[in-house]
Amino acid sequence: MSVLLIAGSPSERSRTAALLEGAGSRLEARGVLVDRLKVRNLSPQALLLADFGHPSIIEAQKRVAEASVLVIATPVYKAAYSGILKVFLDVLPQTALKSKTVLPLATGGSPHHMLALDYALRPVLQSLGAKHILPGIYATDGQVALLPEGGYQIEAEVGQRLDEAVDTLIHENLSGNLSNAGRFNPVHFSQVRCSV
Repeated sequence: MSVLLIAGSPSERSRTAALLEGAGSRLEARGVLVDRLKVRNLSPQALLLADFGHPSIIEAQKRVAEASVLVIATPVYKAAYSGILKVFLDVLPQTALKSKTVLPLATGGSPHHMLALDYALRPVLQSLGAKHILPGIYATDGQVALLPEGGYQIEAEVGQRLDEAVDTLIHENLSGNLSNAGRFNPVHFSQVRCSV
């Protein structure tokens, strides 16, 4: 299992980056190979002009293609995911997430925007063909504290949700349980009952 962490924050040092790093460090502690991609480091002009032939875009697409799991983190602005993440997702091929598992993460100023993961980001991830999108983790600014010395501190409750999400990622991807995620067992027509 290879995991690509995608930072969709325009800031170098942010609560979003801290939350993403919290997931990454938990994966690495369990022996998972983790790669990191900061969208802010890609060519801004190539992103805005959808220059599919630009070397930074080609390299980013390749890294997405090689990963079996994506952890995508974004700040929430105006009740939606970041614009920089939007332009990045726009330059990915239509089936870029086919057969991949995705864990979405988001941070925002208040709990009022937590549904942005489900109503804004999830439909885009599904349209790109994600095999399985795990329940997202949303944290408010108060739950991810940036420390003066450059580190961060994640509130215990958010840390527990990260632990559970990482455990789910590892267990289900290694055991192959995601292949039947969201599907029902086949039912023979003779067993179908209808009541009116």
